[in-house]
Amino acid sequence: MHVESGKHTCEVCTKKFTRSGDLKRHMLIHTGERPFSCKVCNNKFTQSSSLKSHMLIHTGELPFCCNLCNKKFTQSSTLKNHMLIHTGESPFSCKLCNKKFTKSFNLKSHMIIHTGESPFSCKLCNKKFTTSSTLKSHMLIHTGERPFCCNLCNKKFTKSSHLNRHMLIHTGERPFCCNLCNKKFTQSVTPPTAKS
Repeated sequence: MHVESGKHTCEVCTKKFTRSGDLKRHMLIHTGERPFSCKVCNNKFTQSSSLKSHMLIHTGELPFCCNLCNKKFTQSSTLKNHMLIHTGESPFSCKLCNKKFTKSFNLKSHMIIHTGESPFSCKLCNKKFTTSSTLKSHMLIHTGERPFCCNLCNKKFTKSSHLNRHMLIHTGERPFCCNLCNKKFTQSVTPPTAKS
């Protein structure tokens, strides 16, 4: 393995790989090709493992369970991040304001507060966004597309998180518990009530 290390080099960014298969998979980043397509909502992915994880949205299956609060997740990485809530660990820290985060993605998003940058722009209405995923979600406003469908009642949603929240209606699950009175809720944040 050490002799073969770096034998396969990307001609675009010069990143090196031990196996040719890893290089082929890496090249999809540069070509933008997404050969694995969801037969339910037509979302496309660069890897078959990403498609497999995505399919759990449509099946409603949540195979990864927290052994402390029994909350369930579609991906092991999401469960791993969730566990940081219980441990109180925040391994990612902003070097400018020392604010701490449980996810590197949240730290990256936070850094935009300091830079004021909004690098992702909608080509239809010129609205600017701090992340590509926020722009992608925004584009659904223009297309009217609702790619996330409940397999029990066929209600459709623009975001997977909205579908996951909706699924709690069918399961009756209330995963969020008040530590003072033990009352359970379907959401971690209670929506604001109308003022009289």
